[in-house]
Amino acid sequence: MRAVISSSWALLLGMLLLQVGNGLQGSLMGVRGSIEGFSTFQLSLIASAYFVGFLGGSKLAPLFIARVGHVRVFAALGSLISAVLLAYPVITDPYAWMAFRVIIGFSLCGVYVTAESWLNHSASNETRGQALSAYVVVQMVGIVAAQGILSLGDPSGFVLFIIPSILVSLAFAPILLSVSPTPAFATTRSMSLRQLYNISPLGVVGLFLMGGVFAGQFGMASVYATELGLGLGQLSAFISSLFIGAIFLQYPIGWLSDRMDRRILICVASGLAGIVALFGWGFDHIYPVLLVVALLSGGLAQPLYALLLAYTNDYLDPQDMPAASGGLLFVFGIGSIIGPPAIGLAMAAVGPGGFWLVMAAVLFATSAYAAYRMTRRPSAYASEEDYDAVSYANLMPGASVVAMEAAQDVYVEAAEDMVVAAEEESRGNGPT
Repeated sequence: MRAVISSSWALLLGMLLLQVGNGLQGSLMGVRGSIEGFSTFQLSLIASAYFVGFLGGSKLAPLFIARVGHVRVFAALGSLISAVLLAYPVITDPYAWMAFRVIIGFSLCGVYVTAESWLNHSASNETRGQALSAYVVVQMVGIVAAQGILSLGDPSGFVLFIIPSILVSLAFAPILLSVSPTPAFATTRSMSLRQLYNISPLGVVGLFLMGGVFAGQFGMASVYATELGLGLGQLSAFISSLFIGAIFLQYPIGWLSDRMDRRILICVASGLAGIVALFGWGFDHIYPVLLVVALLSGGLAQPLYALLLAYTNDYLDPQDMPAASGGLLFVFGIGSIIGPPAIGLAMAAVGPGGFWLVMAAVLFATSAYAAYRMTRRPSAYASEEDYDAVSYANLMPGASVVAMEAAQDVYVEAAEDMVVAAEEESRGNGPT
């Protein structure tokens, strides 16, 4: 890990600053939108618009990079993000904010694709998993740090919009001044959704459902907390807890996933997360309970993204793993677009508690479907010993296609190692 940090510190620092800016403006939308009198459903559409842009960026950003190069795309999209962040308090119209969020989502996806290309290029096969882990930790720490800044500012003014603009602008300095050389960029051929579903129904359905859960936690948590009447400091602590839980539970869940049938873990983790969400619905008037609920909800739900990816790869041949990235990201993106409006409609109908009710329904649906799939076919591995050779790649929901493909490279290496070990064992040399 030390070697990864020493070779990529400038990139990781830049992404930390970028995530602080992104996390701050993401939470600020719900608070400032409520001050401006936007309805809950309008705020949910604003949250959804980010993922519309992000999904579009995942398709178009690689084409821009191939045409004009990493540096130009990086600088252009960074400038666009910084400018749009300053436009929010100037034009306080919900439909303008929807357009702004599409632009932000599109631009951030392009920035992630570029930065993750550099990160992937600087990592070797041996350190790629560590590089991904460091990248995920930096992203989550940035989002948590952003909530601390939010709690100190005035959401009705301009300063909290200026700060993320400054942070985003500063984020590009260490990256552009130190990252070299420009990596070669190529995307893999996609696999059709029908092929993906035939290979792993649980992977496709689960990632679609998890898109709604993550988009709800990332885009609607501040709207929920504002509707609940939490103060700014309480709101910041609530949102921070969602991501702090994910930081601490990502690794234990990943460790377990390499040592048991992943479907059991998906079923149990999503079921427990659904129960936790029901506690949020029933006890959101008790603030300490709400913080514990947020901690466990984020901790149990967000690692399901990487867990479902690992499960899907269990049924893919190594040569097909990179090709699956685009389809899996598309399914997750569609779920992310649908999730916030569904939560917004529920909150408009039954009050703030609709946030947790939708979360619980989606998580229970994931758990039930995982249990159902266990009745349809056996585990991908013949014995318990097989699990020890499988590698779980740490990946945050909302990663770009490049991070997804880098994670797939980790799985390819692990799968190839399993084949080599099996061949040597069959020749009587024992396991490697």
